[in-house]
Amino acid sequence: MTTMQDIADLAGVSKATVSLVLNHHDAGRVNPETAEFIRRTADKLGYRPNQLARSLRTNRTHMLGFMGEEVATTPFAGGIILGAQDAASAYGYVLLTVSTDGKAKEENETAALKRYGVDGFLYSKMSNRITDIPRYLTDYILVLVNATDRSGRFPSVEPDEFRIGYDATTRLIHAGCLRISYIGCSDPLLAQSGRLRGYHAALADAGMPIDDSLHVDVANNGPALKTVSELFDRQHPDAFFCFNDARAWYVYECAARRGLTIGRDISIVGVDNHRVFAETLEPQLTTIELPHYEMGYWAACRLISMIEGHDIDCSHWPQTNAPMPPLDAPIPATIHCTLIDKGSVRT
Repeated sequence: MTTMQDIADLAGVSKATVSLVLNHHDAGRVNPETAEFIRRTADKLGYRPNQLARSLRTNRTHMLGFMGEEVATTPFAGGIILGAQDAASAYGYVLLTVSTDGKAKEENETAALKRYGVDGFLYSKMSNRITDIPRYLTDYILVLVNATDRSGRFPSVEPDEFRIGYDATTRLIHAGCLRISYIGCSDPLLAQSGRLRGYHAALADAGMPIDDSLHVDVANNGPALKTVSELFDRQHPDAFFCFNDARAWYVYECAARRGLTIGRDISIVGVDNHRVFAETLEPQLTTIELPHYEMGYWAACRLISMIEGHDIDCSHWPQTNAPMPPLDAPIPATIHCTLIDKGSVRT
């Protein structure tokens, strides 16, 4: 088994220097080029830390608990778990994940994770919302993912909902669209209010009128198709910003029934980059990708920095579709989501 002394001998540095680097304590203490050489040497030798010895030395288990409300069973939100898992692994931690569907089960699963001695918790919701932290978690180090703590006590990360609405609408304005409709969500979500504000702001900044008759809020059901169909015939929009990719399907359906061509006669921007919709609709849907992986990665890094009580080395963060904010970003930290151009917006 490769030891720190083996790495030190090959790298020509002291064992103490190797320890600083591999335990992520090298910032400001070890030359960055030396630190990078030590990491490459450790990877080349296949070094793996002795977690049991590390736990005894630090009085920490190096395990993180992930509490998710149906997140594990939501296809496009699984990226949150993957991002958190990758970050945990990068910094020598293990992620224990449970998915809950109610308060009683959540408390039971929390108790199980506590018995394993997790050092801290990630607490995630299926959709971005303001939430109250359960009393049985308030004594732990905790970071929220895709949710905001009502009390403001715990840090959190979420998509920049305002910029989603602003960027989507701006894309349609730049395409020359003049009557841009917003197909919103009838549920009272943070995402709905944020995206609506962004839609209004983009129109105002472009000197275009805000016409409430071009805005409808619908659920994911049969009546939604009827509502969108009536909007087509009553207001004749030439573009649609849709709360999510699922609602964009109603616009595709209505356009097909009227012999209109998506990307020529009308333009559409959705949100999610949901593979079922964004990749199977024809033409493919221009959409804004939600930063599930980025939120999970950032939240785990923020949690680890809180557990360890110091800044961690962020220089090796992965390249992601959306840039992650610094760990000391104002709370809630927001991620500027990426617009992915495909074929549903006219050129």
